[in-house]
Amino acid sequence: MSGKREYGDYQTPVHFAEKVCLYLKYYRHIEPSAIVEPTCGLGSFVQSSLMFDAKEYYGIEINPKYCQICKDKIKDSRVRIINSDFFSFSSKSLIKNKSQILIIGNPPWVTNSTLSALASDNLPVKTNFKGLKGIDAITGTSNFDICEYIILQLINEYRDTNTIITMLCKTSVARNVFKELKRNYIAFESCDILEFDASKVFGIKASACVLFIQLSDKDISPDECNVYDFENPSMIKSQFGFYNNQFYSNLNTLTENFDGRCCFEWRQGVKHDCSKVMELILCNDALQNGKKETVQIETDIIFPLVKSSMFKAPVLHEFSKFVIVTQRKAHEETGHLEFEVPRTWKYLNDNRELFECRKSSIYRGAPPFSMFGVGDYSYSRYKVGVSGFYKQPLFSVLYSDDGKPVMTDDTSYFLCFGSFDMAYVAMLLLNSKKVQKFLTSIAFLDAKRPYTKKILERIDFKKIIDCLSIDELKQTEQDLYLASYVTNSMYDDFRALI
Repeated sequence: MSGKREYGDYQTPVHFAEKVCLYLKYYRHIEPSAIVEPTCGLGSFVQSSLMFDAKEYYGIEINPKYCQICKDKIKDSRVRIINSDFFSFSSKSLIKNKSQILIIGNPPWVTNSTLSALASDNLPVKTNFKGLKGIDAITGTSNFDICEYIILQLINEYRDTNTIITMLCKTSVARNVFKELKRNYIAFESCDILEFDASKVFGIKASACVLFIQLSDKDISPDECNVYDFENPSMIKSQFGFYNNQFYSNLNTLTENFDGRCCFEWRQGVKHDCSKVMELILCNDALQNGKKETVQIETDIIFPLVKSSMFKAPVLHEFSKFVIVTQRKAHEETGHLEFEVPRTWKYLNDNRELFECRKSSIYRGAPPFSMFGVGDYSYSRYKVGVSGFYKQPLFSVLYSDDGKPVMTDDTSYFLCFGSFDMAYVAMLLLNSKKVQKFLTSIAFLDAKRPYTKKILERIDFKKIIDCLSIDELKQTEQDLYLASYVTNSMYDDFRALI
């Protein structure tokens, strides 16, 4: 198939491509001998970069119609437009004068999973290119941006040279690229981000930037990345990067040092990818599914559900949304449900087609109606949970008045506790001003999901309890409009727990 969505096709307006080139020429003072636009589209950067008066220009583009438009538009003997697939093409081999190479462009803004869903053949070879392990290699963690893949391929191709790579991309992609530079010990002189308004340039809502990377043939690797506003490129807005081998979203903000490793294990909520069947709401004392059907089944494997959007109070204990949980652990056989909860089994079988349409590979070869993100921890009576989505995280104690375990969805994270009191103290600690400030120093608030398991795992409760007094916990109660409940003995018990 073909189409803008398949190619992640956000063509760069010529006026913006010119603006980027002017920045490179007058702020960075670069004088390239050769220029490559690896996914050139309609050739805006090839055309605009003629201002550098380089000896060689190469534009690579998979779409033959775009290639012809470029050839018709750019009449310059130094420019060569090549109709080829970037994923199987080496641009470096074409360049004769390698004294100063500039790679510039706007790679596709689309993920590999989107292309797969579109049955596209415009895909890189399916490899675990970041070397992810275990479940990360087959779930969302490995769902990568094609733009990120292209930039990293270029970095690997031109590493140990003085090549300059300048790309338009989502800000999250730029940050990932910086991390990969450091993780793979790639030499670079500088890595900077210049944020711009994507709604004005492309008409889309996204946090976007110009990524500038100066590779190096020397053993150099700065620990920080500077962030600028593209409209004011002479002044650094902020810096992110590494300090004491830990990654921080803002190196300019001083916070209490709560960085370390969490002594409790953060868990992710249940994943089923079949909400119309598995998620139920209580409506007029009857359960109703996502198809607006009344569901009359056993309550044995129905549990209260908290979705990300429901984390709006520090204590949640009454619920109107529920979820069917078919397993106690991943890959557990489900056939026994036919005998234990026959009406539920029939209901699930009546909707089997929707389960079989689930696209994620984690369900491949699994028992019928399988879920993911289930284990003994799912059935803990007391949890402290948080949504991954909100810029200001609110940690909530989760328990049900009827004693049933409370489930969360897979965009939420939680800790398990054996008593309400211990969960309550943990909630106060996490919602305290000092911990909240620390969290903003390690999370990127413009990310789609600012708070992930990797971020939360860095919260060191041992350091927190050494810093926060009982009076600060009581102040947090007041800030959350909670009645006075926490006591010295509760805090002492929590210290003993740790």
